[in-house]
Amino acid sequence: MPDHLTIPEPVVAPAAPAARPSRRAVTFSAAMVVAALGLAALSVLPTTYVVRAPGPTFDTLGVSGDRPVISVAGTETFPTTGQLRLTTVSGSGTPDSRVPLLRVVKAWADPDEAVYPLEAIYPEGQTQDEIAAVTTAQMVSSQEAATVAALVKLGYEVPATMTIAEAVEGSGAAGVIEPGDVVATLDGTAVTSYQQLVAMLDEIEAGSTVTLGVDRAGDPVDLEITTTAHEADGSAFLGVLLTTDFDFPVDVDMQLQDVGGSSAGMMFALGLMDKLTPEDEAAGQVVAGTGTMSITGDVGPIGGIQFKLDGALRDGARWFLAPVDNCDEVVGNVPDGLSVVAVATLDEAYAALEAIGAGDTADLPVCG
Repeated sequence: MPDHLTIPEPVVAPAAPAARPSRRAVTFSAAMVVAALGLAALSVLPTTYVVRAPGPTFDTLGVSGDRPVISVAGTETFPTTGQLRLTTVSGSGTPDSRVPLLRVVKAWADPDEAVYPLEAIYPEGQTQDEIAAVTTAQMVSSQEAATVAALVKLGYEVPATMTIAEAVEGSGAAGVIEPGDVVATLDGTAVTSYQQLVAMLDEIEAGSTVTLGVDRAGDPVDLEITTTAHEADGSAFLGVLLTTDFDFPVDVDMQLQDVGGSSAGMMFALGLMDKLTPEDEAAGQVVAGTGTMSITGDVGPIGGIQFKLDGALRDGARWFLAPVDNCDEVVGNVPDGLSVVAVATLDEAYAALEAIGAGDTADLPVCG
């Protein structure tokens, strides 16, 4: 028996000559390459659409970055629990920064996002810088209005200097007032605040003539103005546009980076009121909301409320305060687990917050 075995080398059959690709196969491969390149190009091709989705929410009782969202100096503040979350809508696509097609297709397939034509969101001809300037100014104005409304609601006096910017064309003030006139009296009564002026006009019948006392370049002047009916509610309207400088009795600072617009006004006002009162209104609850806030405490409608409802639930809210004028958009769009309360004024929003904190919510008004 041999003491070793010889293992033969494996036999490898000679390779068959490679088949020459047909002209049809070459053409098909080239077409596939062109198609792939075309799809890649289309995926980054800018479009004229805007994508909207639920944005971040911010607690007006908390901090943003390393600073409180609402800071108060000059008066006592009180501890708070719970959260009062203002809601936002995030978006992609501006006149200066277009959304690629692939992002639009993704949004079409996502039930939490929506796609709009660019012109439906942004006025034609506006640049991104112009849009940012407008939304920043809206945020500043909403914070000021929220501060005035909240302080007045809590019993503070907030004097104001009201300067007439211009008369409304076709009104009784046209040709009577001069830009720069400062409001001093109405029918002989000194006017010291915006709320007082509005309240006095509410007592006057539209169409009647009033005497508006103004300071004109340092001289007192009495002007006879025939009021008209305000298009919103039929109340007496002077027909003047005012710029108002408020003399705040306490120092209030509201800050929120990279958020614009006016829809946070109501939640800013509620946050300030919670901080300035001994009562812990939120009482540990997470309450979200949205709505503009006028100087006189009216809550106004906003856009994108469906996205804001979704963002509120995502960030832990179980209650949502919504402008009553947005109820038609709320119905059918409330996510499971979120209860929506309809409010028209700061008084109603504050009462709803107190009820939520106290767990007494059976009688709260809802949309629908």
